[in-house]
Amino acid sequence: MRKILQANEQDASGSEDAVVPQCEDMMFYGPLEKCPVCGGQLEFKGWKYKCTGNYSEWARCTFSTNDPSRKSGPIKVPDDIKDDFIPKWLKQQEGKEFPKRDVDEEAHIFSGMMIALSGRMSRSHAYFKEQVMKHGGKVNNSVLGVTCVVASPSERDKGGSGGFAEALERGTPVVSENWIMDSIEKKEVQPLAAYDIASDVVPEGRGLPLGQLDPNEEAIETLASEVKLPGKRAVHKDSKLEKDGGYIFEKDGIIYNCASAQCDLGCDLNQLCIMQLVMVPENRLHLFYKKGPIGHDQMAEERVEDFGSRVNDAVKEFVRLFEEVTGNEFEPWEREKKFEKKSMKMYPLDMDVGVDVRHGGAALRQLGTAALHCKLDPSVSFLVKQLCGQEIYRYALMEMAQDLPDVPIGMLTDLHLKRGEEVLLKMRQDAESIPESGPEADAFWTEISNKWFTLFPTTRPYIMRGFEQIADNVASGLETVRDINDASHLIGDVFGSTLDDPLSECYKKLGCSINPVPEDSEDYKMILRYLEKTYEPVKVDDVVYGASVERIYAVESSAFPSYEKIKNLPNKVLLWCGTRSSNLLRHLHKGFLPAICHLPVPGYMFGKAIVCSDAAAEAARYGFTAVDRPEGYLVLAVASLGNEITEVTGTPGAEDAQGFEEKKMGVKGVGRKMTDESEHFTWRDGVKVPCGKLVPSRNKNGPLEYNEYAVYDPKQVSICFLVGVKYEEQNMEVVRDEE
Repeated sequence: MRKILQANEQDASGSEDAVVPQCEDMMFYGPLEKCPVCGGQLEFKGWKYKCTGNYSEWARCTFSTNDPSRKSGPIKVPDDIKDDFIPKWLKQQEGKEFPKRDVDEEAHIFSGMMIALSGRMSRSHAYFKEQVMKHGGKVNNSVLGVTCVVASPSERDKGGSGGFAEALERGTPVVSENWIMDSIEKKEVQPLAAYDIASDVVPEGRGLPLGQLDPNEEAIETLASEVKLPGKRAVHKDSKLEKDGGYIFEKDGIIYNCASAQCDLGCDLNQLCIMQLVMVPENRLHLFYKKGPIGHDQMAEERVEDFGSRVNDAVKEFVRLFEEVTGNEFEPWEREKKFEKKSMKMYPLDMDVGVDVRHGGAALRQLGTAALHCKLDPSVSFLVKQLCGQEIYRYALMEMAQDLPDVPIGMLTDLHLKRGEEVLLKMRQDAESIPESGPEADAFWTEISNKWFTLFPTTRPYIMRGFEQIADNVASGLETVRDINDASHLIGDVFGSTLDDPLSECYKKLGCSINPVPEDSEDYKMILRYLEKTYEPVKVDDVVYGASVERIYAVESSAFPSYEKIKNLPNKVLLWCGTRSSNLLRHLHKGFLPAICHLPVPGYMFGKAIVCSDAAAEAARYGFTAVDRPEGYLVLAVASLGNEITEVTGTPGAEDAQGFEEKKMGVKGVGRKMTDESEHFTWRDGVKVPCGKLVPSRNKNGPLEYNEYAVYDPKQVSICFLVGVKYEEQNMEVVRDEE
């Protein structure tokens, strides 16, 4: 059979169990053509033909079909095969066309599976039984010997039926009813683990992965969890070796600590590996190894191996494991960052030697004490306390599902961030030539999603599609991680030290002058008026949120041009800039950075520009985070738009944006709403304030809701004010207690 397969350019590898059906399929229905997407071999699996090849070193091919292309012409048989039956049988087939294999995919979704139904469900047992049997499965009244038990989540909350309890005792998977419906909808049986509703109540405890928890429950768990690996020189908490005085082993300039990740959405793989050599007192060297699904500690392989004084043996084992996991040699990676992604293996995350701000920043219990001893103005210490605490950074990473305790995502090297930028730019370039749909598009979007979520691991990877998701998840996510890394470097582990006044120490390192603006000053009144005129409520579901000003700070820093320099430039405008609170410290410390690339969507459509707006409503979208965190900051900056301002009403292309950037032009993107020009006024030194109520513009079909201004030279933008706002529910109904 292997010889016949090889003679007809078919895959002859694998076990006998794999070769027999492959040969049968070829003999009866004809030799298969190669995969049209990657050139790999097709194989009949799960009642459809699936490609077994790799699209690239980052992704397995996702192509599948019910009607594959087949080679024409007779089947070839090598001369050295002496079996008389084969040539006789082939002689009988001469002149006949190969029959088409009838594949009723839907009828075999649950083929070979025995399923039990338990307790009260959203629809009758008869309905679910009919669906299972219609699609190839069988339903059993007993839990004994079944593939899984299907129950509703509410049944689990009530304590479960007898069948539910018996399934737990036997270790039989218990899944939600959605598993049946989703499998039918997607025409393929879905992974049981993704629909598990009971593993966290099993006595021995195999808790649910973070990515399968309700997002609110995941947020609660990760926000409260301790960062297990805060940096390159940190001993992983799960090893328990830190309590014994352990520290990361270093030799000849090499730090023996590595974290690697791999995401392959084509085969539902999202895993992490941690390897460390840890030295404890009395020169006993230990190897800590942890590998498993991201966010699912209970399913991870974990061990601590004591090598005693055998340093060379420990180093050899560490190097061997690194090569096994990543496919590369350890020393060239550690010394020169030489790494070649040659196969579907894990990619090392390049950790920096500092401390992740989620560990080094102040925890909530430390902030009160720190503020008590702070010598700064109380209003300023309030701001510094927020910027130097852990909370805003934890929340930002939580919103992106990248707040993994096992990964110091807030302490990556500049090289790693640079590689992320290179991936983004290549992704953006390649996406322009990919068709909107079809197998090639599916393979491309799977590959770039794998690549991104390998470089920046998450508990909830998914297949991205389109420029909007690249902007929201890749470009914006990379900028946020970059800014959190800057915060980590600036704050360090100052709250773990014995400093009497850590907030003042952080303020000095910031190199920025921050002063509260008095409420009775003209500047305060001007800013208040500007906000009230140009703000529109933020709507979340059916709830509308207004914004009230809590405090205003005047800002000066050597990181951006002084007001004295800006005031001498032409066409100066006071504009709103929106930002996450987690990005604010970097802005104050190093000034605004232009957007990372051009994307044909709002926020990135001007290319590598600093983008501001004359509407506080636009900035508020970025400052608003969640209903349970109503505080945020809006930035007011003076921007010089240069001698000539170009107005655009549509979405600039990549070449247009590049032209703006090269000429350092000031660009105004006209929104569907504009500020009433009759209410504009001039502040001091000729700075225009486009303050006016929001009214419809003539550009009714434009891509922008509000006017946006793009500046390409950071020397033409100076942050002047930080406006602390509180978002308040406006349409809340107050119900009075009856007496």
